[in-house]
Amino acid sequence: MGDCSVIAAVDLGSNSFRLQVARVVEGALFPLDSLKETVRLGAGLDAHGCLTAEAIDEMTAALARFGERLAGLPPQCVRAVATNTFRIARNSAAFLPQAEAALGFPIEIIAGREEARLIYIGAAHSLPSTRERRLVIDIGGGSTELIIGSQYRSFSTESIQLGCVGWSARYFPDGVITRERMETAELAARGAFLPLVPTFYSGEWQRAIGTSGTARSLADILELNDLSPLGITRDGLAALRSKMIAAGHINSLQLNGLRDDRRPVLPGGLAIMQAAFDMLGIERMSITYGALRDGVLYDLVQRQTQYDVRDRTVDFFQRRYHVDGPQAYRVSQLAAQLFDVLRGETQSDDVVLARNLTMAAGLHEVGRSIAHASYHKHSAYILQHADMPGFSKREQNWLSRLVLAHAGSLSKLADQEIQPAEWDAILCLRMAVLFYRARLDEAPPLGLLSHCAGGYCLELDAAWLEAHPLTMYALNEEITAWQNMGVNLMIRAVANV
Repeated sequence: MGDCSVIAAVDLGSNSFRLQVARVVEGALFPLDSLKETVRLGAGLDAHGCLTAEAIDEMTAALARFGERLAGLPPQCVRAVATNTFRIARNSAAFLPQAEAALGFPIEIIAGREEARLIYIGAAHSLPSTRERRLVIDIGGGSTELIIGSQYRSFSTESIQLGCVGWSARYFPDGVITRERMETAELAARGAFLPLVPTFYSGEWQRAIGTSGTARSLADILELNDLSPLGITRDGLAALRSKMIAAGHINSLQLNGLRDDRRPVLPGGLAIMQAAFDMLGIERMSITYGALRDGVLYDLVQRQTQYDVRDRTVDFFQRRYHVDGPQAYRVSQLAAQLFDVLRGETQSDDVVLARNLTMAAGLHEVGRSIAHASYHKHSAYILQHADMPGFSKREQNWLSRLVLAHAGSLSKLADQEIQPAEWDAILCLRMAVLFYRARLDEAPPLGLLSHCAGGYCLELDAAWLEAHPLTMYALNEEITAWQNMGVNLMIRAVANV
């Protein structure tokens, strides 16, 4: 990623959309602008789990307003992440292109644990750099994230489908609040927290911290109504709970600090927070203003340096799945070299593809830890479905597809929409794997790799080819594989490459 003096993060949550723009000075962030749209996207899911046409229209209009503010920023300096509603909407593949067109930038649907990781980064940068172990909880519109960490490092991350929008719609659909409804909502929330108790109970951390809308709103209400001296307390929650039940309806509740945009989702948020206190042994929770969008910004800054978390994830997966490191390095280097030659003058999109190609090459053999036969299929499955810190779902799908394509027939890609640059990357990875089949450091004497009529042309040293009949046989097989896809691959034997 090139140098970005101004960066932007877009957080597409289930309750609200947020945009944060910041200036980067020597690794530090200085806020320039922020926008918020309360779209309550999570409430726009119909009975079939699809986002309704009305919700899509409202979402698109909000993104278009964000897009106007972001216009002119380079693509590599903007990161838009979408969370739970995008994850669970059954028609997300249909409305995602419309959303991206309105925003003007790609939108990454991130996994729950990746969301948790980014939330912790944002929270950690707004807290003192102490060594205490912290429990950070973010009750969002559609999901709740829990993280235990110290300083800037997270140790345990989890995400559960438990959010203030969904919980309010399920247990308080008409705004009526009764003791029975509140008890039912709390009991259901406690059941969702139950599997997490061994990891996140109070003995595992020293301080509980809340972030984002639900925690901040509850803290404001408790403090402004003298229900809690500072932050969120168990006694304060109990007092607020009693006031809400006494009011009988959310619209009848009169409290200092209760904003109109927070009122409809307050009952569900309170039930979830009460369940978290009960199940995790929390007595007091302080509040921080660092959140997901801040984590996205700091992650963007890290991507400009040698500390890109995706590199650490690749290293971890190589160790976890016992990848042959030297072979992965050889294949990565040759694939990158071929791609650079083939693509010529690189555009920003090519820079992203080249990086993804290098990471895919580093991970193309993770499936061998499962079985040698069809290992590329096992590798593709792992990369698509594993939790990979730093990677969006789109990036994981791209890595998975590239790794799946690096071996065997290309016909398995026939029904997929693959752009020309991606086909170039597939060719480069397949050729790199082919040339390093012997797992030796001997590099083949390659000539020019280029696009030619109806496909690709590769020059190779004639004497080297004659001395490597197995490679020549494999190249002929490769020619056939591409011909079956309607693409010509020409191997030209030339002298003294």
